[in-house]
Formats: sequence, C-alpha cells, structure tokens
Amino acid sequence: MTVYPDEQKMSLIERMLPPQNADIPPLSRETGIPKDTLYGWRRQAQRSRGIAPTASASGAERWSAKEKFAMVVETAALSEAEQGEYCRQRGLYPEPLQAWRRACEQANAGQAVPRPKTDTADQRRIRELERELSRQERALAEVAALLVLRKKAQAIWGKDEDV
Repeated sequence: MTVYPDEQKMSLIERMLPPQNADIPPLSRETGIPKDTLYGWRRQAQRSRGIAPTASASGAERWSAKEKFAMVVETAALSEAEQGEYCRQRGLYPEPLQAWRRACEQANAGQAVPRPKTDTADQRRIRELERELSRQERALAEVAALLVLRKKAQAIWGKDEDV
C-alpha cells in the first residue's frame, strides 16, 4: 500500500471538493494515484466536512430526502446571494434547491383528513335504515296518489252514497 504525503493529499482533496470540483479520472492520470483512492479521499472529506455527496457521472442525484430537507431548512432564511454561496460550498446548483423547497411546501397540500372507518355492522345497519326509509317514502307516495284519484272520482261522479 502506497503512502502519500499529507500535503499532496490535502491539495488534491481541495481540488476535488467545491468550488473547484475537479474530475477524478483526469486527476488520476495527472498524478498517477488510482481513481479508487481519490474517490475514497473525496468521500471521506465530504463526510468529515458535512458536505453533501456530489452527483454521479450519470447526473443522478445522490442526496437522500433527509439531506434535501436539511438543505432546504438551512437555506430558508438566507438571501439569494447567501444561498448562492451555500450552493457553491456544497457543489450544488440553486435550481434543485428551489425545486426541493417547492416540493416541501406542497408536501401536505393534497392530503385529505382521513375519515374514521366505520365497522361493517354500522354500515349494514345504515343500509337497512336507508332501505326502510325508501320503502316508507314509496308507500306514502302511493297513498297520496290514491287520495288524489278518489277526490277526482268524487268530483266527476259525485258522492257515492251506496258505498
């Protein structure tokens, strides 16, 4: 295992971290230090300094939801210039930070308050009562129709005294 001087290691780490964010493969070719070693140094420095991991080569973000939320909270009270400085320190563009902020603001916007779930016995009783009410309404409408017909019949033929 090769041991590298601390000064060289620190200068390379400074080049790999923000604001320079030097790419590791060209840096490896330039110095002769294996890429895996450089990646390990960068990862260790990011953890020790509290810097969020940089995006991968494919452009996919490597921040967890917790880290994103923490960044949104940290920058909530900062001015635009201060947010820019914050982003430069962490190797982050301001646009994703703004998108995360919007996502946090809208997180609970569409959620309805859950209704208490009624048990099946209550639901069954409600259905029975609704059917009974419907039956009674139909019977009442039928009686009203018969009364109207009786009045009309009496108006046309007169009172039937034989009945």
